[in-house]
Amino acid sequence: MTKGMKGLGIAVAMAALLAAAPVSAQTSIKFTLDWVFQGPTSPFLVALEKGYYKAEGLDVTMDPGQGSAGAVQRVATGAYQIGFADVNSTIEYNAKNPGKEVLCVFMAYDFAPFGVYALKKSGIKVPKDLEGKRLGAPVFDASYRLFPAFAKKNGITKWDYVNLTPQLREQSLVQGSVDFISGHYFSSMLDLKARGVKFDDIVAMRYVDYGLDVYGNGIVVSQEIAKNEKAVKGFVAATIKGWRDVIKDNKLGVAAAKKRDPLIDEALELERLQLSLQTNVLTPYVKANGMGDVEPERFARSVKLVSDAFGLPQAPAPDKVFTDKFLPPKADRMVTQ
Repeated sequence: MTKGMKGLGIAVAMAALLAAAPVSAQTSIKFTLDWVFQGPTSPFLVALEKGYYKAEGLDVTMDPGQGSAGAVQRVATGAYQIGFADVNSTIEYNAKNPGKEVLCVFMAYDFAPFGVYALKKSGIKVPKDLEGKRLGAPVFDASYRLFPAFAKKNGITKWDYVNLTPQLREQSLVQGSVDFISGHYFSSMLDLKARGVKFDDIVAMRYVDYGLDVYGNGIVVSQEIAKNEKAVKGFVAATIKGWRDVIKDNKLGVAAAKKRDPLIDEALELERLQLSLQTNVLTPYVKANGMGDVEPERFARSVKLVSDAFGLPQAPAPDKVFTDKFLPPKADRMVTQ
């Protein structure tokens, strides 16, 4: 074999090796939801299923959660790099852990889904009627944890608390062992409906309608992954694509949730997704400005309000809770129903 032929052979071999090598290594991301796989969290599943994260160079593992406060803890401890969590739990954690802040980089719920719910037959009609009544809720429930702020705003000075598991919450209200419950609007309303209660027979008091103008869930990231700007920007951009797809085709989201949890009621989850989109996601602000960002003055007020509700010694600076630096341009965040 001549030198030229040997050189050619080496060149061909090198070309083959380069062709077989990956173009770029995937960044591994462990992502936690705040709760189980349901309609409202399906945009993340759609983004994963359609390969949007992979296209951004991310290898995403997605797990269900056990409550927003738990999702914040998972991210804060480094067990997960990114999570979907209640920003109000994030405010509390950051106030108590200066220097170890978890950062919200994308606001999904422009209006929080928090509220309390009673049955009309109880005679409860307005917030003041909750005075001295029995409130049933899981101890980690975001609506329960903010109930003192709702109570203060509406002149409620006393109530009894009954600690319930999520599985017993709505059933306890139906059975009458508690007078009212707290929970996400799109969860409690539909879980009561699933137990045979008509919407017209439910007294729903959404906090946002009674003076508690706070934000809800968003994407939160650990300090470590925040250093990888490309990864976080990629995760946010891919997630927005998932939201856009689900907003255009609600059934697409439910189908993705069904693949993860074959036992879900598809009709119920479709209604849950639609409720969350109508009441928490597609607000006037989001329709005008796109998903993901916050109104600075409103956000600053909400941080102060939540800090007072949790009895925090000092409210964290808003920029220690939320940043828009990882958001794509406004044009890429616009959504239409």
